[in-house]
Amino acid sequence: MSFPNHNDRHAWTTRLLNADNDLAEDLSVSPPLHQSVNYAVLSEEHLDEISGPLGSHYYTRRGNPTGARLAKVVADLEGAETGMVFASGMGAIATTLMAFLKSGDHVVGQKNHYIGITEMIDRILPDYGVEQSRVDQRSVDAFAAAIRPNTKLIVLESPSNPLMHVTDLKAVCDIARARGIVTLCDNTLATPINQRPIELGVDIVMHSVTKYIGGHHDLLAGCIVSSRPLVEKVWNLSMVTGAIAAPFNSWLALRGIRTLELRVRQQNRNALAIAERLEHHPAVLKVFYPGLPTHAQHRLAAEQMSGFGGLLTFDLKGGYGAGQSFIQKLRLARHASSLGGVSSTLVQPATLFGGRLPSKLVEEQGITPGLIRFAAGIENTEDLVADIEQALG
Repeated sequence: MSFPNHNDRHAWTTRLLNADNDLAEDLSVSPPLHQSVNYAVLSEEHLDEISGPLGSHYYTRRGNPTGARLAKVVADLEGAETGMVFASGMGAIATTLMAFLKSGDHVVGQKNHYIGITEMIDRILPDYGVEQSRVDQRSVDAFAAAIRPNTKLIVLESPSNPLMHVTDLKAVCDIARARGIVTLCDNTLATPINQRPIELGVDIVMHSVTKYIGGHHDLLAGCIVSSRPLVEKVWNLSMVTGAIAAPFNSWLALRGIRTLELRVRQQNRNALAIAERLEHHPAVLKVFYPGLPTHAQHRLAAEQMSGFGGLLTFDLKGGYGAGQSFIQKLRLARHASSLGGVSSTLVQPATLFGGRLPSKLVEEQGITPGLIRFAAGIENTEDLVADIEQALG
């Protein structure tokens, strides 16, 4: 079947519904769930055929038909050659970092990352002899200055969690490629509907499938997509680490991803409407959302994104107490740690991050007591805005 061109921004749902058609093993419209751990070996030649890298019909730790279908849909959407799935987003990140870094190597990260990535770069990797630098992602020059002769990997996230800083992905990747350095980008917050890092030069794209791809707050999974040689390098290590997604979670994610474009469009719309309303609200000090023309990096975001995402952050004038009061008065959004699902959720980062990161690092990341991270769901826009206004009232 021929698909619309990747550049046709109206063709994504068509691709999402059909990218894995060639993997269908029967005439079922809904893909089957392959719950089996083992698959029968018919001959020595058959064993050679099914047990290679990224094989999906031998042993589920090596690959699974349901997971392979999910990986193919994500890879197609991102414009990658292939991919693989993991038990969680952090399983994908940890295995990939370990696959490309060894003692004596150097990794460059950002000052603002998802909390788990920050912990991996700051705390875990140095224990294994990996040197690290984290830079202000808003400065391309800072990335260039941080590179050392032993730099092997640059880890990116744009927009970043929770302050929505933007990285110039193309500029950083041009620098990395000229020096033979692999780039890894967490595209969870943007989603491939809003941003396609591989088109900007990124080598490996990672997603916490738990978030927007799954989209329903009911599964835990992660994935990476890239060229086959790079994915196989991660796959080889995953045979030892074993952080492979359960087939049922892959099946749930495969079901959820079909509506990704439809959900993300509404989440984009909701987040922008909320950001525009809060930007001039008397109870709000500042709104962090790259879709606002007043965002310091709005122009860059508009150049490399086709939509600005469903996540925004805002700082309340009353500090920590005002944040707690706001959360308790909301009627629609739930106080919950994750994001990207059909219903809105929010957290107060001072509580979430402050419980896991050193206070100096929390302050360095710009996390203030009154900060609220709001993940817009697919609710009616006017209902969400009205609920936020009454909670601030």
